[in-house]
Amino acid sequence: MEIIIFIGVIVVVILLSGIKVINEYQRAVIFMLGRLTGIRGPGLIYVVPVFERMVRVELRTITMNIPSQKIITKDNVSIDISAVAYYHVVDAQKSVVAIENVHDAVNQISQTTVRNVVGQFMLDQFLSSTADINDQIKNVIDVHTEPWGVQVTAVEIKDVVLPDNMQRAMAKEAEAERERRAKIVAAEGEFQASQKLGEAADIIASHPVALQLRTLQTMAEIATEKNSTIIFPAQFMTTVKEAMETLRGDEQKG
Repeated sequence: MEIIIFIGVIVVVILLSGIKVINEYQRAVIFMLGRLTGIRGPGLIYVVPVFERMVRVELRTITMNIPSQKIITKDNVSIDISAVAYYHVVDAQKSVVAIENVHDAVNQISQTTVRNVVGQFMLDQFLSSTADINDQIKNVIDVHTEPWGVQVTAVEIKDVVLPDNMQRAMAKEAEAERERRAKIVAAEGEFQASQKLGEAADIIASHPVALQLRTLQTMAEIATEKNSTIIFPAQFMTTVKEAMETLRGDEQKG
């Protein structure tokens, strides 16, 4: 009798062990005696002990660091690049049946793709077109992972380490570029100033009194300092008188 009770308890325990809880972000891939029978979950499911085997599959987006690696660009510059990839499983069956370890597989193909894609670009092209290169890397990886039931949503290059000599060369190049821009701005300012001076000369030439008025204005500015002695030539007073008469005549006409 005790043996029967003991066996009964063991059978009950085995039957209860088949009760599984699958979270909302998981799926259970079921194998019956080695054959794929389907997907179950989420929620409470039952896996027949001994005869069925369950493999849990994560459906959430996984953040995967792509380790730093040395890459030689098209112009033979050695750089260290690290990146990060985001992917998620879209077909739980394929992710279990088609590949042994989907995470390791995505990691390895990501490293290879980053090296191959970056190696096709010159260093300047790579630094100026990082966003486009990220998209290109993502698309290449996505083509390889699609048969595994995995979709890559994004790949971002997060760190680029340049050799010391290349950093110094780029710093000199940036400094030279800033000096070039400063000289261009200064030259444009001189050109615009010369244009305005030419226009002012034309106006003064067409109005002789304007030159005398400009002289008076300059002298008034000098007089504000109160530390200079100004000597007026006699003919200058005559010129001032003519200028004042001209102004009065213009006011009367107006």
